[in-house]
Amino acid sequence: MLNRVLNVALKPKEEWPKIAEEQTSVAALMMGLVVPLAAIGPVCDFLNAMLFHSRWVVQPPMVWLLTGQIVGYVFALVGVLVAAFVVEKLAPNFQSSGDMTQALKLVAYAQAPFWVARVLGVVPVLGVLAFLVGLYGLYLTYVGLPFVMKTPQDKTLGYLIVVIIVLIVIWALIAAISGAIIGLGLVAAGMP
Repeated sequence: MLNRVLNVALKPKEEWPKIAEEQTSVAALMMGLVVPLAAIGPVCDFLNAMLFHSRWVVQPPMVWLLTGQIVGYVFALVGVLVAAFVVEKLAPNFQSSGDMTQALKLVAYAQAPFWVARVLGVVPVLGVLAFLVGLYGLYLTYVGLPFVMKTPQDKTLGYLIVVIIVLIVIWALIAAISGAIIGLGLVAAGMP
């Protein structure tokens, strides 16, 4: 798995055709790729909070730090599935084709280098590098669309832009819901 992630990050034009032809399922992608790699960020964020907790004016109880990471992780998994659903449903509008499995391949492998780079988030100063790798995921999506979703080259940029706009709205809603859940929990625990 790590070899595939490195290849898609470093040699995307060579790796995307292999990914596109690979026989797999949504369940296999989720359990073999998304679930383990998406866990890197929450684990590293939790470690960051424990190691560099002095940045908090009032230290939240460990249970709420852990709960916040779990809620964020669950919503990240849901977000990946929602993103794949959006990619799949928008495909016909851009003369593209592909089912949920193909769309999930695109979303998951384009995000995989970001998930691995989240290990840098343990050290606050290095966390910005993970963000840059996340932006690189947009390029990986652009390169992968013609291979995985059979998008014509002249439709690729438009497809990518529409997917980004729709996903920004969806991720904002997910972040708001996640934040509200965590915030309600902190209030219930007596935290300001």
